[in-house]
Amino acid sequence: MAERLIHVGIRQFREDMAQYLDSATAVAITRNKRTVGYYIPAGGRIDDKELQALKRAVEQLATVLAEHGISEDEVVSAFRARRAHSQGTCAGCQHA
Repeated sequence: MAERLIHVGIRQFREDMAQYLDSATAVAITRNKRTVGYYIPAGGRIDDKELQALKRAVEQLATVLAEHGISEDEVVSAFRARRAHSQGTCAGCQHA
């Protein structure tokens, strides 16, 4: 996998998803010019250079979480709540 990263809007990512799934390029997905997620292709065999890049990414994520006092459990809980909300299955919410 290349070490480059491209930035695309969430709508563009959704519209061109098949293209990104076939690509070896990592994608930062943005909404209103803010990164909201990443797509990291997992296809193929991981070489040493790629493995080191992934390890650095994990270390960077751990650092950001620690700097903000966020636990892994809190990230998982927030993800689940956001997913439930987007699916209209969250408790206590009224969806249009």
